Amino acid sequence: MPSVSAGLLIYRRRGDAASGERLLEVLLVRLGGARPGGKHAGSWSIPKGEAEPHELGSEPATVTAAKARNRAAGVDLLAVARREARAETGLAPEGPFRPLGGIKAHHHRLVYAWAAECDGDAVAIGGGAEGRAGWFDLVTARRAIVPAQRRFIDDLEVVAWT
Repeated sequence: MPSVSAGLLIYRRRGDAASGERLLEVLLVRLGGARPGGKHAGSWSIPKGEAEPHELGSEPATVTAAKARNRAAGVDLLAVARREARAETGLAPEGPFRPLGGIKAHHHRLVYAWAAECDGDAVAIGGGAEGRAGWFDLVTARRAIVPAQRRFIDDLEVVAWT
């Protein structure tokens, strides 16, 4: 069975004083094997982590049963997403949490995400791992994030302003 991960796409709102335009920024974390120095394309991710088997329920016998199990585990997956975001960033958004759905990532891993607004202090970000997290405007975030997760940024643009 594929592994299941859950994470939060943490965002904040910013205004551009010059243009009056409203902007969104997202918090991304650098993947463990990323090259030092930076904002390399495809080397950043939403803060996420793998769900433990007990958080998903009993082992399904079929793929259809696995899909049903994952849908039913939605509340538990949100708990996983919140736990992992706190561990990776030091931030603990209170919600509301807006579901962004799931994607199929590399090696058949399923990743579920929720959007959560949180204006964290840049000094506190990183959960003790300095330089591993940062705020990105949406254009830069689309280039920096793992390609499979780009859809979460597209979906955020819809839900953040509603």
